[in-house]
Amino acid sequence: MPHRTSTQSIPRAAKGGLTEQKAVPAMGKARRIRTNYWIATGIVSSIMIFSAINFNLKNPLGPMKGAFVHLGYPSYFRIELTVAKVLGVVALLVPAIPLKAKEFAYAGFAITLVSASIAHFSVGDGILFVIDPLFFLGALIVSYLSFRKLLSLRESLVAAHAGIARSLSPEV
Repeated sequence: MPHRTSTQSIPRAAKGGLTEQKAVPAMGKARRIRTNYWIATGIVSSIMIFSAINFNLKNPLGPMKGAFVHLGYPSYFRIELTVAKVLGVVALLVPAIPLKAKEFAYAGFAITLVSASIAHFSVGDGILFVIDPLFFLGALIVSYLSFRKLLSLRESLVAAHAGIARSLSPEV
């Protein structure tokens, strides 16, 4: 079988339907999605780490002073929430963490942020305290959707690469 030049058509990959010519723009798209992912994930991770540390300071910064008592939470919940937030951030930031653990981290953070908004609303806090966790929920959603898109693109590129490799290998 003769060697193909880059201008010749490469057969479509079995699953993704991605050709070599389409793979290059897909890489640009992946770069934009990856940038969105890291910005959103950085925002979420930063607020989770900040709050986990701030919960445990003798004199917390900002409006977190007495927040657990004000919201009606027991004191021990602060420790549970701190451990969960740290583990969740590790799950999101470390690439070697299994997909299911990352999914649990996203779900846990979503529940935490929605619960924080409801708690502030329930005790009559101002609208900024109610909306603030929802802003970070928005960043979490962007992070999650970008994460899923990157996984999908990676699978398409792997399928395309496999199809290109098969089409260039000599037939036996």
